[in-house]
Formats: sequence, structure tokens, C-alpha cells
Amino acid sequence: MTARGGRRWPRGVWSRVWEALRPLDPYRSVKAALGALVIGSVVITTFLVFVAIHSATELRVITIFSIIASLLITQFVAHGLTAPLDEMTEVTRAMAQGDYTRRVGGGRRDEFGDLATAFNRMAADLEAVDTQRKELVANVSHELRTPIAGLRAVLENVVDGVSAADPETMRTALKQTERLGRLVEQLLDLSRLDNGVVPLRARRFEVWPYLAGVLKEASMACGSGSSPRARKDVHLHLDVSPPELTAHADAERLHQVVANLVDNAVKHSPPHGRVTVRARRGEGAQSLALEVVDEGPGIPEAERHRVFERFNRGSGPQGPGGDGGTGLGLAIARWAVDLHGGSIGVAESPRGCRIRVTLPGGPREQT
Repeated sequence: MTARGGRRWPRGVWSRVWEALRPLDPYRSVKAALGALVIGSVVITTFLVFVAIHSATELRVITIFSIIASLLITQFVAHGLTAPLDEMTEVTRAMAQGDYTRRVGGGRRDEFGDLATAFNRMAADLEAVDTQRKELVANVSHELRTPIAGLRAVLENVVDGVSAADPETMRTALKQTERLGRLVEQLLDLSRLDNGVVPLRARRFEVWPYLAGVLKEASMACGSGSSPRARKDVHLHLDVSPPELTAHADAERLHQVVANLVDNAVKHSPPHGRVTVRARRGEGAQSLALEVVDEGPGIPEAERHRVFERFNRGSGPQGPGGDGGTGLGLAIARWAVDLHGGSIGVAESPRGCRIRVTLPGGPREQT
């Protein structure tokens, strides 16, 4: 369309003019829409009274027409205002029956539009929670079934006389029992962390002897063969600088972080690989930066944001000691780091995988 003088109006101008002429959308408030309804009814009534005064029409006829017109306008406006509420009622009933895929139509700019947006956001969150709940039940059932089935097979062979109750058979049963115990313990840790009942008992300690003790425990677990992912060929190396470096953190929770990261690095290491635990002072005065580096295949960039999710075991190749694991170790590490107010993530590395943990340090009260 062209304006006077042949000048063409921009399309955006006409769209804004059309929006301004729409009966309800220009009002970004329900109160304004109701006020416009009252004003419109008064104007119509005044116009009809003016017509009655200047014509031979009786006043009662004008009154009837005024009432009818006001009721029609009110019905039209009320339907437009209450339509989102009716739609929300239908969606709520569907959600009560387990259907979390329904959403409320948007497009309004008043309070009902804001309510619809918040309602859809809540529905999306409920859908995500329901999906996570179903996945959690399925994954836990699968993880519990594996060690229970292995333990049952060993015991059935002993009972039926197929195999003797010698130390080697009992050692196999013990491995399955330990795996089952680790899974239950990890689930309990996640439950406590989710419920916020894990206290943070932070204290100051020297980093070198602390990490040396953690790596010694990890090395003994690898060498003893008590773990299904036992690796005797992987070398653990500790690098702390300066040697007198100190940190302020919960030693027990930090132990979970380092132990899980080292266990994951060992699992994905190549034969005769090397896992390095590096500790440095962070950017802050009392902060600590930890890195666990392995020489494995690394984590693809597209999957790095998912490695700390529960039951995520990755899709890439695993090391010789990989049995898939439970997929809970890195999730527990992330929750323990979050408990300290720190950060954990996959950092760039020319070879293998490098996971970086940063703790802010300093006193932090949390229950």
C-alpha cells in the first residue's frame, strides 16, 4: 500500500496499526480491558439515549436495546478473557492423568498471557521431572539386576554342586556384593544431596599429603583386584605446586570428588596409561584448582555437557577396564563440588580427557 505522494509505508507500520486496532490485545492489563468494556457500554447507552431524544422511539425500547448490546459486548469480552482459564483447566486435568505434553496457547500480552507462559514453563518442568523419574527407576532396576543376577548365579552353582565353595568362587560372589553395595551407597549419596541433608564440614588442610592418601587408596584398589574395573597397569601421578599448598574444603566430600574422577580416568585409560592429578592455587586467595588428566580417547565436545548427568556412561570407546560402570560417579562429583559453591567441567586437552575442578575456599556454611 502506498501513502499520499506515492511513498510506500513499511509493512511493520501497518502491522503495528492493525495490532493497535484489535479490540483486546492493545491492553496489557485485564483491568484496562474491563475499563474499556465499561466505557464502551456507557458510550453505546449514551448514543442510544441521544437517538431516543431526537426521534420518536420510546425510552424503554432504547433501554432494552442498550441492555442487549451491553450483554453481547460483555459476553464477547468475557469469553476472550476466560478462554485461557478454560484451556488451563483442560490441561490441568490431562496432567492429573499423567499427560504432561499438553500446553496452553500463548499470544496474549496481559496478565493471562503471563500466567499462560508460567503455566507452560511449569508443565515443561513437570514433564522433565516425570521423564527423569521413569529413567531413574529403569536405570536403577537395570543396575541392581546385574550384580544380583551374578551373585545369584554364583550361589546357585554352589548350592547345586556345580562349583565348590572355594576362595575363588567366594571372591567372585564378593565382587558382585561389593558392586551392589557401591551402587546403593551412591544412590544414598545422591538422595542426601538432592534433599539438602548433607552437611558441609569444611576445614583447612595440606593438599599434598591429602591427595597422596587418596591416590594411595585408589592404587591399592586397582592392585587388589577387588574392583570390577581393577587396573594394575595404570600409573597414578600427583603434581602439587607449591608443595606447601593448603585448601579449605570438606575433606570427605572432596575425597568423593577426587576418587570418582580418578576411578573414571583409570577406567578409560589405555594399557600402561598415566593418570595425573594436578593441584594449583586458584584465582582467589583461598581457592583451589584441581585437574585429573588421563591419556584415554577423551570426551567428544558434543557430549561434554552430559558427562555429569546421572546414569550417563557415554557413547565413546572405553578403556580395557571399562565395564560401563553405574554412571553415578561423575554425578556425585558434580553435586559435591556444587555443595562447596565451586565448578566442575571438561577442559580442553591435546590428548585424553582433562576434568577441572575449582573450589572457592574460605568458610562456607551449608546444611
